[in-house]
Amino acid sequence: MRNLIRMLLGPACVLASAAALWAGGLFVVLGNTEANPEARAQNAVLTLKLAGCHEPQKAMVTGVAIGMSGGREQTIPLQLKALATPGTYAVTQQWPNEGTWVLEFVGKDQGRITSTLVVAKPNRIERETAKMEMREPARTEVLAMLGERKAE
Repeated sequence: MRNLIRMLLGPACVLASAAALWAGGLFVVLGNTEANPEARAQNAVLTLKLAGCHEPQKAMVTGVAIGMSGGREQTIPLQLKALATPGTYAVTQQWPNEGTWVLEFVGKDQGRITSTLVVAKPNRIERETAKMEMREPARTEVLAMLGERKAE
């Protein structure tokens, strides 16, 4: 019986630790403007919702659009418009309609960091390409999503 308890104790501790880490997570979740009349009224192309434990609506979220124009990288800070539901934001198109852009959203709260990257092409957001991480995105990830082969 003692051997069985010893064998199960190690894996049980690992699972408990992993659950505790996941429970304290913070996430920037992409939403559909069609499901939010308030966002549609603002002509939003995308909605964001902060999700997770420990009052995610109190986290700070920022966004930028990153694209290539004339062989040079261009970064445009995005204004996120707070919606009535706490922790929910509308994103209007603030980048040129030409070319491919990566929208980068970073959420921070009490030492927790999360990010979501998504590709924006003319007249559409490619939600299926979205990438969510529990850290700030690496430049190489952004360049890969833009379709660039080499980092500068």
